[in-house]
Amino acid sequence: MATTNLSIYDKATIPNAKNFRFGIVVSEWNPEITDNLYLGAVEALLENGALAENIIKWDVPGSFELIYGCKKMIETQKLDAVIAIGNVIQGETKHFDFVCEGVTQGIKDLNIKYDVPTIFCVLTDNTKQQSLDRSGGKHGNKGVECAIAAIKMAALRQF
Repeated sequence: MATTNLSIYDKATIPNAKNFRFGIVVSEWNPEITDNLYLGAVEALLENGALAENIIKWDVPGSFELIYGCKKMIETQKLDAVIAIGNVIQGETKHFDFVCEGVTQGIKDLNIKYDVPTIFCVLTDNTKQQSLDRSGGKHGNKGVECAIAAIKMAALRQF
């Protein structure tokens, strides 16, 4: 399967993020992955005009807890977009399927319920190496891609 570099984007097509406030909720599970996704997201936000003081980070224990963390952040902070960062790696049990499905549906539900876009930045890979490759490795950083999505959705929210 061909994967493009997740960190490549045309800066000329990205709205200036100076006046937007962003929340980032990060799973503490697999920190070598989620920390890199977070760093990529913050770097992309700052590179596109976001102010450091307008980026709020909350940590949650795991990917399943991202849903509540994002919900609480939306309800208590004045934000233009939220990025949910997590990582679930396939194991030997069905746990992977249940967590991935629950998180996906939970993030979808937040997007329906609230007028604040919640961006899905949860890597759901078969191996740790695949996650490393997508969190700053040979395929770039999904955190960058999701930050760009957050900026675009924050701009769309203004209409």
